[in-house]
Amino acid sequence: MKQDTGLLRTQKRRENEGRGNHASYGGTEQDGGMEQGSEMKVETSVTEATLDTQEERQQWSTPTEFLLACITTSVGLGNVWRFPTTAFENGGGAFLIPYLLVLLFIGRPLYFLELVMGQFSSSGSVEVWRMVPAMKGIGYGQIIAAWSVVTYFSYLMGLTVFYLIVSFSEVLPWSVCDEAWADENCVDASFNYTSNSSASYQSSSEQYYFNFVLHFKADISDGIGLPDWRMTLCLLFSWSVIFLSLGWGVKSIGKVVYFTALFPYVVLVTLLVRGAMLPGATTGMLYYIFPQWRRLLDPGVWYAAVTQAFFSLSTGFGVICHLASYNNFFHDVYRDAWIISMADTLTSLLAGFTIFSILGNLAFQLDTNIEHVVRSGSGLAFVSYPEVLAKFEWVPQLFSVLFFLMMFTLCVGSIQNLTGSIITIITDQYPAKSKFAITFGICAANFLFSLTYATPGGQWIFTLVDYFGGSFIIFILAIFETVAITVVYGLKNVLRDVKFMLNKDLGIYWRFSWYFCPVALLAILIYNMLYLCLPTLEGKPLPEAAYACGWTLAAVAISMVPVCLITTLYQAKGETFIERLRSIFRPAENWGPRKEVHRREWEKLQCEEKQRK
Repeated sequence: MKQDTGLLRTQKRRENEGRGNHASYGGTEQDGGMEQGSEMKVETSVTEATLDTQEERQQWSTPTEFLLACITTSVGLGNVWRFPTTAFENGGGAFLIPYLLVLLFIGRPLYFLELVMGQFSSSGSVEVWRMVPAMKGIGYGQIIAAWSVVTYFSYLMGLTVFYLIVSFSEVLPWSVCDEAWADENCVDASFNYTSNSSASYQSSSEQYYFNFVLHFKADISDGIGLPDWRMTLCLLFSWSVIFLSLGWGVKSIGKVVYFTALFPYVVLVTLLVRGAMLPGATTGMLYYIFPQWRRLLDPGVWYAAVTQAFFSLSTGFGVICHLASYNNFFHDVYRDAWIISMADTLTSLLAGFTIFSILGNLAFQLDTNIEHVVRSGSGLAFVSYPEVLAKFEWVPQLFSVLFFLMMFTLCVGSIQNLTGSIITIITDQYPAKSKFAITFGICAANFLFSLTYATPGGQWIFTLVDYFGGSFIIFILAIFETVAITVVYGLKNVLRDVKFMLNKDLGIYWRFSWYFCPVALLAILIYNMLYLCLPTLEGKPLPEAAYACGWTLAAVAISMVPVCLITTLYQAKGETFIERLRSIFRPAENWGPRKEVHRREWEKLQCEEKQRK
């Protein structure tokens, strides 16, 4: 058969490119009843082979670097402080059921789809839309979403640097009440709580965080104030680290991920063992997994599950496509998708057990219920955890340093890859420009934007950007993305490209999931709009002007889709309006594999399919 001949040529090319290079970390594969008899080999040396008209593109030095970079991106702050809090607020163990289902039928399929499209085209999240030129605006919208998350992630990184530095003190500063920032309601780590204690008492770690670190402003009607000089220096240091890790492209990222991907597991396991030995730890862990089955009928739980899956896996931000674009064309991303998604889920569960074991100990010492010591958002990491660290009898400074060093590495991993995706988009558009200079410019701009969060009213801005930039925008762009790829470009074409690149026939699970994704996401979005709950801070609504800014941010990001559609239509070729309209919903002439040799084989396969029809 002609199709078999084309695929045999591709397989021979795949094997030839694998010879003489480093071995892949994988072995034999089996998918849908089809076995691959020989070990998949991938190109791992940094080769620069592109179309004659395109700039050279770097590749990962080893496949392990790519895998660890993806793990670093997907396993981050969302797993350490966002997942346990979300699970706690949405039914404990019952939340795990919708979360795992969402991960199985939405998160993982979309993750694999972005990996495939990025590797197949060797392009970032804008240039990849040569497959459907009309939807190029999705990539630009993802830039705004990624930038939003990067700005407040970098602020969390600055907070982490601050706490890491003060952790080297002889006495942890939040373990005692200092008159410089504490009031008469402050109680330190040695205070003997009883059930008759006044509800107005606040822990020293809480007052230290809000009064000394944040200089928290409860009312921003007169403005958010000026940036704190200490946090400004911490942010400057943070962005210097990010710049150094990005300045030399994917090769520098590849070296950093060996540490940023593995170190958090060492710390989490260490702290879990230590936390499990504390009084009350078992109660905390049981509370974490205890199911409230009635919550399964609450649509809000499913909305939270999708939000967590997207935030955790980093799908919809363009970063996954960016990372995969530096792969060898025949690299087995099918295997990576399963490994990364499983690592993400297990890390979330590990972080949950770690944190709730310590929160259980805190509830035991305070003689109160766990719900009274859990604080959502940044409070979980910078109030509850430091408070318990201060109660460790054996070298609390050591555990504090380990924890905040872990937080720092998580921030580095998440920020460098999200920022890298933005850099890739710009360098793809302007290949003649210096990548080093572009990286410096983006890091400097992000540093200036992140200063907004270092103001006394910064927590209000943090809450606003997290809601609109980190969740709402991504929901809508993800719907556009899945419809554009599976419906407009066509699921049949996606399956053909996967077969050509990976030599795999995908089964019913992938076909069903890719059709199910946009339907499920649209249903959740409609529910969210019908029962809209705008973000609040400590139960207080934000000013109307702040909500207006949030909606403006969302509108700008989403409007990239129709604006780019109209621009592309205006530039399209064709004698009539209908011809031009049809052309922008078909793959562009330069769509396909980046290497000339792969493109020719792919085009031959397309011709053989047409002749067979």
